[in-house]
Amino acid sequence: MGRRTDHPGEKTGATTSAALFGELLREHRDRAHLSQDKLASQIPCDRSLVAKIEAGARVPQQPFVARCDELLETGGMLARLWARVDWYSPAEHPDWFRRRAAMDAEATALREFQTQVVPGLLQTERYAQALFSRVLSSHHAEERVSARLNRQQRFLDPDGPLLIVVLDESALRNVIVDVTVMQDQYAHLLAMGRRPNIRIQVAPASQSLIRPNTSMSLITLPDGHQWVYSESLDRGHFSDDPTIYARHSQTYDVLRADALSARESAALIGDFMEGFSGYGTRAQRGDVEQEQLQRRQRRQLHRNRPRIRRRRPRT
Repeated sequence: MGRRTDHPGEKTGATTSAALFGELLREHRDRAHLSQDKLASQIPCDRSLVAKIEAGARVPQQPFVARCDELLETGGMLARLWARVDWYSPAEHPDWFRRRAAMDAEATALREFQTQVVPGLLQTERYAQALFSRVLSSHHAEERVSARLNRQQRFLDPDGPLLIVVLDESALRNVIVDVTVMQDQYAHLLAMGRRPNIRIQVAPASQSLIRPNTSMSLITLPDGHQWVYSESLDRGHFSDDPTIYARHSQTYDVLRADALSARESAALIGDFMEGFSGYGTRAQRGDVEQEQLQRRQRRQLHRNRPRIRRRRPRT
């Protein structure tokens, strides 16, 4: 099947696959006697997302498809069709990022440290859209989002490359647009962290850890060549100097060892997701963060509470 050159929902041959996927989803939903609202509540997601996917106007993400297969008892048919549809147009990355995107397309392992925002390989469509919309027109933002989602695809495969991400807690606290976007992003992180080739750990703000000065990636290519990658404003920086790579690799490994475990990190991300439920505006962000802080403090107090030996009655 040829690659798309348009967007979902436009009248072309490639769109037929997206429309067919939506039609089959709608058919199985009807057979299960579920409304769009009911299906959305069980996934969970917005009803409008279900409507747009059924209309062939929105690209479904793999966790959404897997959940639909489960709820509608399709025997994995939707997932098989989803894997065959060529959803995205050719990746249009900015010139300075193309070299990095090419490395992601063949890397066998990728270790990342990210601060302030969730790394692109783990972003939801709405989160990426919100970020790009800050600095680009709607048309160019959509192109960048499509390119970013396209770059994610090989890491979503069960046999995909190893992806280990140490996420600074600031990336979880930084609210992008509104809390609904963040709740979807937290749920996506939890789903991604359950994949066999992906591990996500959080470097908590409450601990004095040795962090890199900036976000960075450690990339291993099929021939064993290793690269360090970092970014400044509109520019990517690469180095394959063995001494530089070894230094940054050691810093990363120490940080990862000192960060929360994958299970503890998932619990913290769950705390953020729970803390944002019921909050609908950016103005309430401070209340959310205070609630999350209090919850972690209570959990820490519970962990550090001394154990009191109780005497057992003699028989």
